[in-house]
Amino acid sequence: MSGGGGVEWGGYAGRVGGGVPGAAGAPYAHTAPGASGAALRIVRVANFVTPSSGGLRTALRELGRGYLAAGHEPVLVVPGERASVRDTEQGRVLTVPGPVLPGTGGYRVLADRRRVARLLERLAPDRVEVSDRTTLRWTGAWARRARIPAVMVSHETADGVLGTWGLPPAAARRAADALNIRTAHAYTRVVCTTRWAEREFRRVGARNVVHAPLGVDLVDRHPGLHDLAVRARYARVGEVLLVLCSRLFVEKRPGTALDALAELRASGLRAVLVVAGDGPLRGRLERRARERRLPVTFLGHVADRAELGALQAAADVCLAPGPCETFGLAALEALACGTPVVASASSALPEVVGAAGAAARDTGEGFALAVRAVLARTEHSRRAAARARAELFGWDAAVAAFLAAHEAGPVPVSEREFGRGSHVGS
Repeated sequence: MSGGGGVEWGGYAGRVGGGVPGAAGAPYAHTAPGASGAALRIVRVANFVTPSSGGLRTALRELGRGYLAAGHEPVLVVPGERASVRDTEQGRVLTVPGPVLPGTGGYRVLADRRRVARLLERLAPDRVEVSDRTTLRWTGAWARRARIPAVMVSHETADGVLGTWGLPPAAARRAADALNIRTAHAYTRVVCTTRWAEREFRRVGARNVVHAPLGVDLVDRHPGLHDLAVRARYARVGEVLLVLCSRLFVEKRPGTALDALAELRASGLRAVLVVAGDGPLRGRLERRARERRLPVTFLGHVADRAELGALQAAADVCLAPGPCETFGLAALEALACGTPVVASASSALPEVVGAAGAAARDTGEGFALAVRAVLARTEHSRRAAARARAELFGWDAAVAAFLAAHEAGPVPVSEREFGRGSHVGS
């Protein structure tokens, strides 16, 4: 199958009998659910993934790496400007041309269902894993017809997102319930990364929901990244350094961080704020900071992970004001760096952060009070608590939980087909 511009989708067409998953003559027949020790081709499909996207891109990368290390064959399908095929540390990544979704700051979607369906047929997956329950929900019905187990990963709460878009709570809940019923019916399993995120599915009686927390790279993120020179770049001696790592979208409520900064400074605390992230709200936030004469540094998207880690480690407190976050990888990375987190009490983050930070009401005043409560602890105790909390969330455990959702585990080394991945695309 040609991917446009002369790109061939990895030669999969010649490897699948008749282009139909599980057809006679296919080199890799589907593994029966629950089969032990068999290598699986896990095709993952996701929207809203760009070089500047945040937690979803990190999760996809780390899970793909874990699946590969466990002896499976992960393949990721994402939208982009043009078709491409790349072999990466997370397995093969296929980019399918997709349009930019207006108002999303450059995010693209896999809009051509027929094209994506044909690609899925040629990929002949043993498992399908989907990371968008709105525009990609049709993949559940496709997998059901093809008799392929499919998992949908819930990265946000439907009622939470609808609420941030201005829907009244009762209407948001009704719409979310209808969406979640259809989602639970469409997929073999729904994966939720926190118990908090499970609630909206349990509410509609879904029985195929499984819990699989995400993780953090405890080697890449650690308190040793704390660098006084990095801190001095943004805060003077005696100032409190607050950091917000977030896409600047309405559902992330980044304005709450500016409101909290204003409250803290009005109460006499010399605080400054650094914002690492970009999005359609950036211009509005910059204007608000100028008009209110707030000391805010907007860095835009920070692509260098080492630079971002050093910033997270240098902060006194990291803020996570998004009220519909279902996990919060940026917050967990801050904890791993030894930095406490103040998070929205309306989100799942209090479940992740635990006692290594504080939960705040969704107002500037609420966040300011929570920041002061965290700073009242000694620096040593709050940083030690943050790191200890992060150590409960390694990626190894996350990968094992996600593979369990696929009814899979590590493939014994003696049974791994080492040549399988090398000739994909030949």
